[in-house]
Amino acid sequence: MGGQGGGGGGGGGGGGNNILVVPQASQALNQLKYEVAQELGIAMPPDGYYGYMATRDTGAIGGHMVRRMVQMAEMQLASSQQAQMAQMGQMR
Repeated sequence: MGGQGGGGGGGGGGGGNNILVVPQASQALNQLKYEVAQELGIAMPPDGYYGYMATRDTGAIGGHMVRRMVQMAEMQLASSQQAQMAQMGQMR
């Protein structure tokens, strides 16, 4: 039952109950969460329990994380597409 996740909500344990598709991303997601919270001026709970945080704050952190991840994915797709086009140009 123990969640491996970057999520802040859910079960009473405070660790989140989201199962990551890529478990190796856990540390990076946690780092992103802290970066976003700092940028937004939201204090993270020192004990890791998010149950006392305002829903508005946890939602803002999660929403900004998603925006950042979409931006990263778009940039990765664009650079991958550019690399493919360059490779095709070399084949001609």
